[in-house]
Amino acid sequence: MCRDREYDVKRLRYYLEYAGLRFALFLLDRLSLSAANRLACRIANLWYICNISRRRIAVQNILRSGIAKSHDEAAAVARASFRHFAVLIVESLRSDQVFNENNWREKVEMDVSPAALKVLTEPGQGVILVSGHLGNWEVAAQLLSYLKPVVGITRDMNNPHADRVIQDRKPRNRFRLTPKHDAGAGRLLSVLKNGEILALLIDQHARKRGSRIAFFGVPASTHTSPALRHLVTGAPLCFGYCLRKGPMSYTLRALDPIVYKPTGNREQDVRAILEKLTGLLEDAIRKAPDQYLWAHRRWREA
Repeated sequence: MCRDREYDVKRLRYYLEYAGLRFALFLLDRLSLSAANRLACRIANLWYICNISRRRIAVQNILRSGIAKSHDEAAAVARASFRHFAVLIVESLRSDQVFNENNWREKVEMDVSPAALKVLTEPGQGVILVSGHLGNWEVAAQLLSYLKPVVGITRDMNNPHADRVIQDRKPRNRFRLTPKHDAGAGRLLSVLKNGEILALLIDQHARKRGSRIAFFGVPASTHTSPALRHLVTGAPLCFGYCLRKGPMSYTLRALDPIVYKPTGNREQDVRAILEKLTGLLEDAIRKAPDQYLWAHRRWREA
């Protein structure tokens, strides 16, 4: 009886969330981009006030990273981060109205090294592109898919109704998502063999499966997949990110491919590569800390 009641409560919550999402998308389709972004920022400000646990996590993470020296300074960065994430959602869902295969290079500042551009555009060359939850990673993948197909990994939302709506609404171009539970080693290797871009985010807590790598000086469980795929396939490994400059205005950056000569010690090699990638992510976050997703529980023991 108790289990049935819990199921009914969850089902009701899912339908309410779904209804709220459909209404938000209804407004999004009818508002101008500037109005939609203003509304998103107001909602984010309210969410920052109401969601005490996420607000606390964000402020604590910013202080732990050393990005801010005082609680007030960390709170200001955290609030801006909440607003940025809300705008990220709006602009990701509206990007297909702005960018297309013919105009995107005119609208996006490209700060890509010649070596990175070569592997990103070379037909048949699979590339492992690593980033974090910085700037607009959704728009970045959509833009890169104009160069060659991009495959990312996603975790399904808890609410299946909301998940279907969001997946249907996301612009794709040649960008497709693979559910996390289907992203086995064989599937990822096939992406690289097909000459596509495998886009991986390395800043989510990897639980016991990860390697503990210092992130802003504090050990954090880090996904090993980028390093392992590079060592196994020899595919070029690049780090990049997409910073927002203004409404639908971005700078797309990609650094020189990482060149790593294996030592024969797999664990040591994986750690060395992850430390390099994590250091690059830290440098990028320092350039725009308000565009980073601080509310994620990055430092956890389990």
